[in-house]
Amino acid sequence: MFFDKKIKGKKMKNKLVLIILLGAAFLNSCKKKEEVQKLPNILFVLADDQRGNTVNYLGNKEVITPNLDKLASEGVSFSNAYIMGSYSGAVCQPSRAMLLSGKYLNNLTKKGQVIPPDNITLGEALQKAGYNCFGIGKYHNDVASFARCFNDGQDIYFGGMYDHWNVPLHSYGSLKNFKKFNRPVLKEYRKSNKITLEQGDYSYSGKHSADIFAEAATNFIKDYESEKPFFLYVALMTPHDPRSTYQKYLDLYDTAKISLPPNFMPQHPFDNGELYIRDEKLASFPRVPAEIKENIRDYYALISHNDAKLGEIIATLKEKGLYDNTIIIYSSDNGLAVGQHGLMGKQNLYEHSTKVPLIFAGKGIQENVKVDAMVYLIDIYPTICDLLGLEVPESVDGKSFVQLFKNPQEKHRDYIFTAYRNVQRAIRVQDFKLIKYSVKGDRRAQLFDLLTDPFEMNNLADSAQFKSVYEKLDAKMNDALIEFKDSSWNY
Repeated sequence: MFFDKKIKGKKMKNKLVLIILLGAAFLNSCKKKEEVQKLPNILFVLADDQRGNTVNYLGNKEVITPNLDKLASEGVSFSNAYIMGSYSGAVCQPSRAMLLSGKYLNNLTKKGQVIPPDNITLGEALQKAGYNCFGIGKYHNDVASFARCFNDGQDIYFGGMYDHWNVPLHSYGSLKNFKKFNRPVLKEYRKSNKITLEQGDYSYSGKHSADIFAEAATNFIKDYESEKPFFLYVALMTPHDPRSTYQKYLDLYDTAKISLPPNFMPQHPFDNGELYIRDEKLASFPRVPAEIKENIRDYYALISHNDAKLGEIIATLKEKGLYDNTIIIYSSDNGLAVGQHGLMGKQNLYEHSTKVPLIFAGKGIQENVKVDAMVYLIDIYPTICDLLGLEVPESVDGKSFVQLFKNPQEKHRDYIFTAYRNVQRAIRVQDFKLIKYSVKGDRRAQLFDLLTDPFEMNNLADSAQFKSVYEKLDAKMNDALIEFKDSSWNY
């Protein structure tokens, strides 16, 4: 009898211990669940070729961007956000690789074509923290890295540019057995039943790329029921050419009233090493004012189209009750000349091509703050990690600028170094910028005071008054070449 009581007592004690342990595990699980739920959602909208000074609220009174204006007024905007450049003509490819990997230009694999597994992508870091990562739109890097960065996605375009009304798309499910050309088409259907394989798994013929990607984003938000936070990455293909959009966006602008940029030139004053690439052939040589104005009109119309789509996505967040717990980021992969300095494209190191819009808004972000500190796009990745309290992976080269949200007057980087192929290098220190060219033995330099000459029109490189400034920036450029292990530059 005594032993029976003892055994029963021991069993009760074991049950009590088990109940306590299960209760503790449950509470711990709830705590972890609560921590995951507390993390804000992230909406990242990335434009394609949108120049830094193309937001009305931030100074360009000719472009119509009501939703970007509201976003900037409710968040933090950066006036000196730069890309690092490119070692190839496809500037957007390395730029997007740098954004999602946090790697410096010189540390990219195959000039940004591939993001290898040892480069932990932003999406991988967020998935590790409990996020659902959903990718939509343009992806200009390798398929394998997309599948790592995002655990789901829709309407994915692998490539640089395409007809906006007939974009070849892939589903996330097709990535396991990916075939770039997988869509059967009968090109000569009146004469032959021979099948030609076209790019993509499917397309929405006659539907504009900006509408496709925005609709995919709004549907994702409407249908989202998971308790996990999400990272929604919407990579647009606009305002990249071909600059075609609906007439209603074109009608927003009167071409006759559009201003030519102050630094408009019929042609670039010397060979910069990339005067006749495809982008530069989008307008006649020499440049004609009327034609450039038409190009600017089309460019602005597509930016307004982007803006309208951004508004729809944000409105859906509000309708779903997710807006107050979401951080919204808007930026672009690079800028564009569109007539400035006699150029049309982005294969140069002037401000119009290396500077991009950058806005953070939403949960925990201060309102109506303008930051002048110099930052790189690669700095966004570690900044997101810091905002969320996550550890930054060792593979990331970027430097978090989280301190600028509360202290916008602080410095972030002492200088900005940019590169284009083996023909151009530039460095900015405070308000002075030096660009050097080495093209077929012809070596040139330009020195600009961006404070008094933001459009880079007055070359001070040969001025005796600015000799010491030139020498300081030249020395700093040499330091940067060593720091970034840039061995391809020969000046």
